[in-house]
Amino acid sequence: MPTGLELQPHAAAVLGAALKAEQVPSHAYLLAGPAGTGKRAAAREFAAELLSRDSSDKASVRARVEHGTHPDLTWVAPSGAHEMLRRDVDDAVVAEAARTPFEASFRVFVLERTETMNDETANSLLKTLEEPPAYVVLLLLSDRPGQVLPTIASRCQLVRFDPPAPTALAEDLAGRGLAPETARACASLALGDGERALALAFGDGPRLRAQAEAFARAPLRGDAAARAWVPLLDHARRAGMAAKEATMARLAEELEFLPRKEHRRRETEFTDRARRAERRAETGAVDHALQLAGLWYRDLICVLAIAPELLHHADRTAELAEDAQGRDTAALRSAVELVEETRARLALNVSYELACEALSYRLERLLA
Repeated sequence: MPTGLELQPHAAAVLGAALKAEQVPSHAYLLAGPAGTGKRAAAREFAAELLSRDSSDKASVRARVEHGTHPDLTWVAPSGAHEMLRRDVDDAVVAEAARTPFEASFRVFVLERTETMNDETANSLLKTLEEPPAYVVLLLLSDRPGQVLPTIASRCQLVRFDPPAPTALAEDLAGRGLAPETARACASLALGDGERALALAFGDGPRLRAQAEAFARAPLRGDAAARAWVPLLDHARRAGMAAKEATMARLAEELEFLPRKEHRRRETEFTDRARRAERRAETGAVDHALQLAGLWYRDLICVLAIAPELLHHADRTAELAEDAQGRDTAALRSAVELVEETRARLALNVSYELACEALSYRLERLLA
């Protein structure tokens, strides 16, 4: 069984069975569940175990899998800012799947964010999914399995990753020294994402929460002109730059394991990947901030409904009670819808500043 799956019994059972010496793994698995549940780590661990099955130097195989340099492991991330393009699977998967393994008994292909495939991309991958060579194993990862195209999902064995219970997340955060009420709030605001709960609790998380709260409360006070979205966008730009730098750091690490003749090709590939990683991270940061703002309006509805047990911002009850006074539930529901509409538009490469500014003034007209 791959390590680190103690809290994921279904995933441990399916992947563990596939790794037994006498067992032939399925040709395709869909690792599905919320972000932060360990899918990427499980996929890498599974690949390391499978590729080292017949090796006399298992430590070397595992090291190369960890660094992404094993010749029989292909890791595919969407090259589009918001979707997986056909060329992502044509070159890296469809063409390469026809080639026999270099040194192991299998070739493993890991595809991230499978839900971002469009019809053209899915159709390109379909034949490989339906009639793969015996040595090919595909691991498809998705944070939103409900959005994976049925033609893809139906041809994979499901590996379910369940979100941790908010109480378990809160206990873990409290064990790390966080105040119990704040731990409960961060666990609830993370919506089942363990990594996001940690990010909200520590580092820049408290600052992001404060910025999102300020953004949500400004329209309630008729103060959209204060431009409360500016700090959120500054945070997003820093997140994008950090993602770009992390991608280039991985390039430097990989170059140490690659022949010099492959350096130029890899550098070109990583430069493009870094640019797109920057855009994705920036979009993700803006989206997260808006999600927190939307949850503030949702919590106001809970206050009006006298349902304190449903609050996400559980450590901000006084502020929520203040904002809820005299509010109209229907208007607050419309506010939540406005936030969600803006979040949906982020995938269309809109200007973040214009989108947030427009949202803030629309919320002010609705709520102030």
